[in-house]
Amino acid sequence: MRSRMLPKPALSLLLAMLWLMLNNTLSAGHLLLGLLLGWAIPLLVQGFLVDLPAVRRPLKLCLFCVKVFYDIVLANLHVAKLVLGPRGNLQPAFVEVPMMIEHPFVLAMLTSIISLTPGTVSAALRPDHKILLIHALDAPDIEALVAEVKNRYETPLLEIFECSRT
Repeated sequence: MRSRMLPKPALSLLLAMLWLMLNNTLSAGHLLLGLLLGWAIPLLVQGFLVDLPAVRRPLKLCLFCVKVFYDIVLANLHVAKLVLGPRGNLQPAFVEVPMMIEHPFVLAMLTSIISLTPGTVSAALRPDHKILLIHALDAPDIEALVAEVKNRYETPLLEIFECSRT
């Protein structure tokens, strides 16, 4: 059960420690100010904070992060090849991808991963959060792109976090 006066204790402690590290001192004044900021900031922004879903498989999360990093490196090479090659080979497209993720944090993770991967950008999300619009720099096979997003990113995120549709 969370207290109204201390809605995010871990965030409060993190902010206080961050303040002390940024000031590089342990003086009483900075310690007090860090604790005050650590208490006040989460209290003021609590309406904007999203509760994080529980991580069911932490090891899979670590492996997923490695896979995303690998995909970003490969996509950089692919985009460089596309940009430096003849322009007539590009087939840009807007693609609608149906979503199974319902948790806002995990959905934001997915859209960030898509946007961080060169060659694709998350363009829009329907208000019901069931369709994600992606712009791809080169999408010769739209069905393959949809399947790749769902199998490579959405399915692992659903397995890692407790966020599936009910």
